[in-house]
Amino acid sequence: MDDRTTGPGTNPLRRKADRTRACLHAAFAVACLIALVCGVAVGGGAWSRSTRAAETLARQRHDVPAVTVGRTTYQAGDGPGGTPVTVAPATWRYPADRPHSGTLPVPVGTRPGDTVRLWVDDSGNAATAPPGKVDIGLEAFGLGTGALTAVLLVSGLLVRVGLGIVDARTSRAWESEWEGVEPVWSGRLRPGQGADDG
Repeated sequence: MDDRTTGPGTNPLRRKADRTRACLHAAFAVACLIALVCGVAVGGGAWSRSTRAAETLARQRHDVPAVTVGRTTYQAGDGPGGTPVTVAPATWRYPADRPHSGTLPVPVGTRPGDTVRLWVDDSGNAATAPPGKVDIGLEAFGLGTGALTAVLLVSGLLVRVGLGIVDARTSRAWESEWEGVEPVWSGRLRPGQGADDG
């Protein structure tokens, strides 16, 4: 038997437990709004920081042409089970008076003498490309979603625990009240009660 009452307002049948449940549900609704604000704030902050970092990195990266000087080979990918990468020896200049050489990732089918594009740092050493808007956006979205999810999970867990406590107390109170009412209502004798007892 469900001992909860339903309905808003000042129903005289609403008990303290029902008001507590309503407060917990309202608190979770507020927590959902807070989670949304946190997610947007964290995602927006991550976007701003990553955009500034990418702009700074872009000023230190330079796209230069490199000329392959040997045949392509395959190099094992990062970590176990990584996809092999096609590489070839190449030379490039940066600054213009400083020659460099090294083994670079190249497209499949690259032949000796082909030109490939290469990102280098201020010293002319091969470097990673600055992150693009898509990478920055995905990182910001992931961080914002993570913050939103964390707030929702924690608040949901707290509300669930609170509802469990309220339900347990209500059930104990209902059983205690029922023990006093049930013998009179059903006409059964209580333990230790005689037939002539009132």
